[in-house]
Amino acid sequence: MNILHVFSDYNFIVILSLIILAFTAGFIDAVVGGGGLIQIPALLINLPDVPLPTIFGTNKIVALSGTSISAYQYSKRIKLDYRILLFISISAAIASYSGAKIVSRINVSFLKPAILIILILILIYSLIKKDLGKVKTKSLSINRQIIYGSIIGILVGFYDGFFGPGTGSFLVLAFVVILGFEFLEASAYSKVINCVTNISALVVFIRQGNYLIELAILMAIFNILGSILGTKLAIKKGNHFIRIIFMLIVSILIVRYAWDIYGNH
Repeated sequence: MNILHVFSDYNFIVILSLIILAFTAGFIDAVVGGGGLIQIPALLINLPDVPLPTIFGTNKIVALSGTSISAYQYSKRIKLDYRILLFISISAAIASYSGAKIVSRINVSFLKPAILIILILILIYSLIKKDLGKVKTKSLSINRQIIYGSIIGILVGFYDGFFGPGTGSFLVLAFVVILGFEFLEASAYSKVINCVTNISALVVFIRQGNYLIELAILMAIFNILGSILGTKLAIKKGNHFIRIIFMLIVSILIVRYAWDIYGNH
């Protein structure tokens, strides 16, 4: 393996585009999730002849690099309950692995209309609930947090392995609305869970040989740099900043899915 081969295999514009967008994806993902919204289209546009599973596998390597650094940074500042994390992680890992196993067999486009409706409802709910995620709103027992969190892990974990874009944002919203976390706390938990789902799905892609390792490493370096900056800003600016970025990402996701569904007709 020689990372310098990237510069002979791809033209300069493609490489520049991918590393800039990898940095941006790392930044966005560290704050509130949704880095795949930027990174997957970047790979699809710049590498049109590469099979979809290989795009997803390459993206997972890059995403895991930045997310793991972000999870570590959050864990140093935010107190996490590792009992909750353990149960959610196990649920999410199994579901993500299952999702990744069938991604090459099923056309994911049939999911897009349902996801679009969900995203619109999320945005409306976020606009109505002005205090959403600003303070801790619930005090659930540890058993309820584990049960509800495990259900979240199964649903979002499967989506992450099967498709991916917006996974972090879905986790953040679920932790805020269902578990009553504030945005900063939810972001910290989502990063750890997202690491687990990325690893679980990546096992499948690596076994299948669906990845471009040299390109993934190059993009991962810039994704990590973006992730470090995003995490520092999120911790410094707090819940209000994360809420704004969250609503921005959901809005972009809505436009993206609407275009995917209706733009080509």
